[in-house]
Order: sequence, then C-alpha cells, then structure tokens
Amino acid sequence: MSNQPFPFSKKNYTLMLIGIAVIVIGFTIIGLDPEPHGFGFMGLTLGPIIVLAGFVFEFYAIFHKAEK
Repeated sequence: MSNQPFPFSKKNYTLMLIGIAVIVIGFTIIGLDPEPHGFGFMGLTLGPIIVLAGFVFEFYAIFHKAEK
C-alpha cells in the first residue's frame, strides 16, 4: 500500500456534490412538468439546460486543481 495522497481535495468532493445536486434538481424539474409526457417548457427547455449545466460543473469539479 503506497502513501499516495487522495486524487481529489476536499474542495473537489464538495464541488462534485454540488454538481450532483444540480443534476438531480434538473431531472426533478423535468419530472414536474405539468404537460403530458414532459412536452412543456420545463421538460424540454429548462430542465435539460439545468442538467447540462450540472454536468459541465461536474467536469469543472473533477479538473479543478487544489492550490498548494
């Protein structure tokens, strides 16, 4: 067993949890669309934009370098 430090810092994990929360909120918005089969504004526009923003934020959280 090597004494390598963790690949991510505490800030990375915090940012990842925020990104997951944003993705869950986006999918919840899609599910709450009052139109049948989610064909309203919330299901086709707002929710997917929030989900995409969550995934972009996840990539940022993964690639964020901790300051030394």
